[in-house]
Amino acid sequence: MKIKCVIIDDESLAIKVIEDHLKNFDHIEVVATFNNPLKAYGILEQEKIDVIFLDINMPQLSGFAFIENLSYKPLIVITTAYREYAVKSFELNVLDYLVKPIPFNRFLKTINKVYQQVYVNNASADFGFQQEPHIFLKVGKKLVKVNLNDILFIESLKDYIKVITTLGDYVVHKSLTAISEELPQSNFLRVHRSYTISINKVNSVEGNMVEIANRKIPIGRNYVKLTRERIFKNEDIQT
Repeated sequence: MKIKCVIIDDESLAIKVIEDHLKNFDHIEVVATFNNPLKAYGILEQEKIDVIFLDINMPQLSGFAFIENLSYKPLIVITTAYREYAVKSFELNVLDYLVKPIPFNRFLKTINKVYQQVYVNNASADFGFQQEPHIFLKVGKKLVKVNLNDILFIESLKDYIKVITTLGDYVVHKSLTAISEELPQSNFLRVHRSYTISINKVNSVEGNMVEIANRKIPIGRNYVKLTRERIFKNEDIQT
């Protein structure tokens, strides 16, 4: 089953930009687009929509008023030309806030957040059993789907990162901070300024090192306490 979305924006060109971005993702379906937000309520009553891409400044009804009048609340991604509404948007628990013009690399981060919410945090029977939790990585000109369970650890390479998986390595133009924010905190942990690891892939811990797949990864001084707490949880283990 696909993730169903709706796009609401009074500018047709803005709708087309989002539609073109979404064409890169096979598991997302654009159910409908609307220039008038009032007309969108009908589709929301007819079927379950997972994500709404929503403009703020619209003549018929503002994006904020639209959210406040929803009978149920799908994931909301704000798309606007104005930066000053970000705080108010997040007070309404929106998933993300995109400023136009929306570059694809930034949009990809949003889509990975959507996947985490649908497939991991809110794993329903419809989605959870048909799709493994995953993210998309922009490797060169390709979008590569990587299952979260295949990721061993991620290494920072200045302006790039190397994602080491059980199936191979991927070099991506992205910061370690950005990719770490896209991954579920329940499964992944930043252990060093240059490394984020998959917690359940840790084979051993010795001193200030963790071992994953025969690779020794350093634990930064500022990360030692949290790393040990997360790996050992409440177990009475001394290292």
